[in-house]
Amino acid sequence: MPDASLHRELLGATVRDLRRNRGLTLRDLARALAVSPATLSAIENGRTGTSSERVVQLADALGVRVERLVGNLAEPVSDERWALRASAGARAPGPAGDWRTYAPLVLDPALRGALATFLELGYHGATMRAVAARSGLSVAGLYHYYASKQQMLVTILDRTMSDLAARTDAAAAAGADPAERFANLVECLALFHTHRRELGFIGAAEMRSLLPAARHRIAAVRRGEQAKVDREVVAGRAAGAFDVAEPLEAARAVVTMCTALAQWYRPTGPATPEEVAAGYVELALDAVRCRPSARPLPRR
Repeated sequence: MPDASLHRELLGATVRDLRRNRGLTLRDLARALAVSPATLSAIENGRTGTSSERVVQLADALGVRVERLVGNLAEPVSDERWALRASAGARAPGPAGDWRTYAPLVLDPALRGALATFLELGYHGATMRAVAARSGLSVAGLYHYYASKQQMLVTILDRTMSDLAARTDAAAAAGADPAERFANLVECLALFHTHRRELGFIGAAEMRSLLPAARHRIAAVRRGEQAKVDREVVAGRAAGAFDVAEPLEAARAVVTMCTALAQWYRPTGPATPEEVAAGYVELALDAVRCRPSARPLPRR
C-alpha cells in the first residue's frame, strides 16, 4: 500500500495537471480555495497533507469528482477531453424535429452572467468578479459552477453549435429535394441567428478567444454547418434547379448573410424573426438563381 508521501505526491500532481489544463494559474485556484498561493504550491508539490474537506473543495473548484483526485488517476487530461466533458451537461438536446420553435433560452446562473458579461465587455475584458456580479453569485460560488472563463466560453459555444446542428439536421431532413432543403437550411439559419442572436454574436466574436484544442474542434463543427448548405447548392445545380455558376461561393455568401443577422437584428425592430427568415429565403434563392419551376412555395 502506498505510503502517505506517495499519496500526497499523486494528489499534488493530479491537481497541478488539472489546473494547468483548465488554464488556471496557481493564484487563480488559490483564490477560489481561499488559501495562499504558497499553500497551494505545497499541496501540488506533495509537501503538505490535505484534509478531506480541502480535497472536496479542490474537486469542486476543478470541476471533477472527488474520486478523480484520490483514485490514483494522475494521467494528464487534454484540453479537448476537458472541453467535451465540461460542456456535456449543458448541451441542448435538440428540437426533436421542430426546428422552427424556440423556447426561452435556459442557462444556469453562471452561464447567464458569463453571456451577459461577454456581450458587454468582450471575453478579454470580462473578469470572474464581473461574471459573478452578473450571475448573482459570489466569486467563490461562481467557481463551484465553472473553473475558469475559458470553460464558460467553451460551454456557451458548445451549446450554441449543438443546438444549431440539431436544428439544421432536422431542417434538411424535412426537404424533399435540393431546392427545398436549401430553403429550409436558410430559414433555419436565419431563425437561429435572430432568436438566438446573443449566442450567435458570441460565436462570431469570440472564436479567437478559445484555446487551440477547443477552437479547432468548434471550428470543425462550423465547417460542417457550411458543408450542409454547400451540398444542397451543388446538388441543386446538378439537378438543374439552380443556374448559379459558382455554387460554393454562393453558398458561402448565403451563410455569411444569415450569420450576420446576429450583429444587427433586434427583437424591438419592425420585423419578427419569421418575417426576416422568409425574406432571407427569397434572397438566397435569388442568389443561387433558382429556376421558377423548382422554387419552393413560400410558407403561409
